[in-house]
Amino acid sequence: MRFFIDTANIEEIREASSWGILDGVTTNPTLCAKEGREFRSSIKEIADIVDGPISAEAISMERDGIVEEARKIASIAPNIVVKIPITEEGLAATKKLSSEGIKVNMTLIFSVNQALLAAKVGAAFVSPFLGRLDDIGHDSIAILYDMVVVYQNYDFDTKIIAASIRHPLHVTKAAEAGADIATVPFSILQQIVTHPLTDKGIDRFLKDWDKIKNL
Repeated sequence: MRFFIDTANIEEIREASSWGILDGVTTNPTLCAKEGREFRSSIKEIADIVDGPISAEAISMERDGIVEEARKIASIAPNIVVKIPITEEGLAATKKLSSEGIKVNMTLIFSVNQALLAAKVGAAFVSPFLGRLDDIGHDSIAILYDMVVVYQNYDFDTKIIAASIRHPLHVTKAAEAGADIATVPFSILQQIVTHPLTDKGIDRFLKDWDKIKNL
């Protein structure tokens, strides 16, 4: 499974990239605004740091406007992927953009049928939102598993990005279900790295070393 980081924070992206585990980035205007940064310049800087796919969201809601905006976003860097919410207009725009070679991450996916339609119009990625599904009492991992099965049934090239990751168990279960990618907040990436027994083992090792280093 590949790991993307879900943020517009440049320091977090640089740090995660330095670990050697970062394959891409997902972001949106809200995350850029949270960092107090202009959208286009932020995306360009992120694309310069990370070689993998950088998802940047279009905000237009009408198909012609989505296509026009997506072309501008995609022109920022060769590794840009345009995030488009799944709507009737979004599907039409994605069909057009995919025919032009512009990669789309169809976002705000909550059902297998939505994921199926996104793949049909050529989306390069789909982003099911696990946390938001759990919030309304749905079994997000069961839905994710069904998406994986359907994609395998029809040999779609579309990659599944497990999004709205709320805790490390989401990552584990997404990997078990066969998601291609998990896009994870930096704080969750840090939690994945750590384990109490790892910390305990390091502490014991250092204490033992202190006992013998001067013998």
